[in-house]
Amino acid sequence: MAHLHPFKGWLPSPEKVAEIACVPYDVINTTEARALAGGKPDSYLHVVRPEINCSPETDIHADEVYEAGAKVWEEMKHKGIYTQEDSPSLYIYQLEWLGKTQTGLYSCVSVHEYNEDIILKHELTRPDKEEDRTRHMLTLSSHPEPVMVTFKDEQGITEMMTREMTQNNPYFSFRAEDGVTHKLWKCENPMAYVDAFQKVPFIYIADGHHRCKSSANAAERMHRTAQSEGRTLSKDHEIFYFPAVVFPMAEMRILAYNRAITQITPEQLQEFETRFRPREIQNPVPQRKGDVCVFYQGSWKTFTLPTPPNANVVASLDAELLQSTVLTPVFGIGDPRTDPTIFFVGGRRGTEELEKLVQEGEAQITFSMFPTSIQELVDVSDAGELMPPKSTWFEPKLRSGLVVHTF
Repeated sequence: MAHLHPFKGWLPSPEKVAEIACVPYDVINTTEARALAGGKPDSYLHVVRPEINCSPETDIHADEVYEAGAKVWEEMKHKGIYTQEDSPSLYIYQLEWLGKTQTGLYSCVSVHEYNEDIILKHELTRPDKEEDRTRHMLTLSSHPEPVMVTFKDEQGITEMMTREMTQNNPYFSFRAEDGVTHKLWKCENPMAYVDAFQKVPFIYIADGHHRCKSSANAAERMHRTAQSEGRTLSKDHEIFYFPAVVFPMAEMRILAYNRAITQITPEQLQEFETRFRPREIQNPVPQRKGDVCVFYQGSWKTFTLPTPPNANVVASLDAELLQSTVLTPVFGIGDPRTDPTIFFVGGRRGTEELEKLVQEGEAQITFSMFPTSIQELVDVSDAGELMPPKSTWFEPKLRSGLVVHTF
């Protein structure tokens, strides 16, 4: 069974939270982080993207970069920008976007349960990204950002959260520059949620695989260091827990993760049209699983992916079918993680972005996908399989800097 772990969170001042909170570290690059944090000395980007505190010539993986982030974090605590709770707690975190809400529990979850596959994975992680976040966590002595996870709510936890939100005012509420409203409540009775969660068999990682793996790596390194010094870490030491916002599956929203190819030949395009006979359309958004809309030579067309008989859960995913039946055999795209001729466009940018990429010459052909369903993600995780690269784009994104877990 999965477990929730209340913790003494560090919370920003409600009056300043809007200028402190920031986008997650992995949805922007260094240049974008510098621009977003410009003129905002209290932005949490100075913690999660610490390279922006150093000169542009500095290697972003240099010790001084991680130390710069730790210095900012210590200054934030010293100035009272953040204060720590007196007792362990859980929090209700709600995001509102485009008229819809998504509500979950901001908690800590167990490194041990991650290692034992009670917290289920569906993506591979890259060693270089793991190492970056592991060093970041250990230098800060904190888990600076939560992961997004989901579960099947058969215990009435959604109703519990709804009652508590109705009866109490949020600790803070603000609208971010991207139009998402973020609200946080302190749970009056954290143990009620801990007890209800005792009946939840598994948690599924939605977004944040590298943060999960890095948290496990940080725990292992801290454990080994303690052993080498003749110390033993308690099994309840905070290093063995990391922050996660746990959402009921019914609350999750997955957008399409679209594809763009930078180089194609006339022969490849002819083969594509011969094999799949795409037909012109007006609406470039696929309406059902298996349909793909494609933009090239100034117009939108659509075609249907062939599904092989007796395909397993991964082979029947649209992202995998597009790769195995179109991108590799027709356009010569190899490993999509490393092939330089393909890149990916999050669904939030819309089909207008896909048109723009072709019209401005950044791509020669783009593919508008039907979103992966949450049930498909669960089925892949339950089967112990891995999703194809860039299969899911979750929106809205969690905001960083709302609650910080230290160890």
